[in-house]
Amino acid sequence: MTITTHPPACIAPEHLISALKSQGYGVLSGQGTKSLINHADLDAIRASWDNLPPDIFLKDGGLYRRRRHACFVATASSLLQMPHRAHYQPLSYNALHGGMHRLFEPVETSTLQQPAWQALLLAMSKLCSEIKGPQPWYIEAHQFRIDTLNGIGRPTPEGAHRDGVDFVAILLVNRENISGGESRIFEAKGPNGQRFTLSERWTLLFLDDQKVIHESTPIQPTATGGHRDTLVLTFRSGGFLEATSTS
Repeated sequence: MTITTHPPACIAPEHLISALKSQGYGVLSGQGTKSLINHADLDAIRASWDNLPPDIFLKDGGLYRRRRHACFVATASSLLQMPHRAHYQPLSYNALHGGMHRLFEPVETSTLQQPAWQALLLAMSKLCSEIKGPQPWYIEAHQFRIDTLNGIGRPTPEGAHRDGVDFVAILLVNRENISGGESRIFEAKGPNGQRFTLSERWTLLFLDDQKVIHESTPIQPTATGGHRDTLVLTFRSGGFLEATSTS
C-alpha cells in the first residue's frame, strides 16, 4: 500500500505574523524555527522526550500517550516559571477531557534550563504581542509522545478542537516508524480547511486559536518503536484557564 503525505507550505519567519492575521495559521520549516530563536540548540532538549511518564487521564482507556507539563508567564523581557499546577479545559473546548483538573508530571528542570527552551518561549510570546499587543502571556507547555506499542496512537483523541486560548504552537520534535499523524486545520467560522503532514524535525505550526480549529489524525506503526513527539505551547492573555473561566 502506498501512503502519500502532503508537506506543509512553509514560510519565512518574517511572514508568520501576516499569515496568522490573514488565514489563522502559518508553518515554519525546522530551519525557520531555528532562525526564529537565533539558532539556539533545540536538539539539546530532544532527549527529554525519552523520559515522559504515562498520561493517566485518558478517558478512552488508551495507553498510547506520555506527557509532561509546565506553566509560565512571559513579558517582553522575562520568562517566569509558575508553581506547578493542574491543566484545565472546559467541556466546551474539550468534550472528552474537559472539566477535569489533570495534574501531570512537571517538565524536568534540566530541560527548562536549556537556553533553547527559554529562547523559544520568549520568541513565541513576542510574536503573540506583535499580533495582539504587548501584554503578559500565560503559557502552558506540554511535552507529548504518542506511541504505537499497542497499535494505533491518537494525538488528539478529542477530535478537531480549539484550546480556549489565544495562540497555539505545535513543534514536531521527532517521528519514527509511523504513518499518519496528519495535521488538519479548519476555519472556525468558514468552510475552508488545510491538511498536511509535519515530518521535518522542529517544524513549527503556529495557530490563532480564535480563528481556526485543529486536529492530528491517528498514527500507525510501520516498524517497531513507532512514535511521534511534539511540544505544544499555548498562549493566553489575562490568565490561565480556570474552572470559573467563561471565555
